[in-house]
Amino acid sequence: MLHQIGRDFLMLLVTIDPIGTVALFVPLTATATAVERARIARKSVLIAGGVMLAFLIAGEFLLSELGIRLVSFQVAGGIILFLFGLQMVFGTGVMKDAAHPEPGHDIAVFPLALPGIANPGAIMAVVLLTDNNRQAVWQQAVTAGVLIFVLLLTLVALLTSQRIHRLLGSTGANVMIRVLGLILAALATEQIAIGLHSLL
Repeated sequence: MLHQIGRDFLMLLVTIDPIGTVALFVPLTATATAVERARIARKSVLIAGGVMLAFLIAGEFLLSELGIRLVSFQVAGGIILFLFGLQMVFGTGVMKDAAHPEPGHDIAVFPLALPGIANPGAIMAVVLLTDNNRQAVWQQAVTAGVLIFVLLLTLVALLTSQRIHRLLGSTGANVMIRVLGLILAALATEQIAIGLHSLL
């Protein structure tokens, strides 16, 4: 059980990436008050948690009903993750427009909850970690508990995001975003390679 907890924790921590989410959260909430930031943080974590728990419970069944193999889902998730990593490295897409969301746009939903916290890699991770063919019900329950713990860590990171950002500064935050983007792209490449190897 300790081995499973450690494995699940590391995989979910890397894919959910609380510190990377802070880098996205700070510019999005730059003009918000402390109360508004706390509300946005709680809402985004709750929405992301609901999405991931839904995939944890029914993701494999849904994919099976659609005729999609887990390995195909892995390749697709890896490609999306790779593109998101490139956006982080080059400062385009979601990362570029983060400080200027559309009018009336709920930033707690997009891009914070999706694809910030509940990103394709994190969704894929919970589906793979709860494979019905390999994991008993109690093991899936352990994974759910680890997921909730990582989400709580993410919430704490968001609630203390201003302190973290002050510690890093703008330059440090930009460097961190790009380093995390490189790591994310590398992780995605591994997922794509493993998935393609299994398919072929």
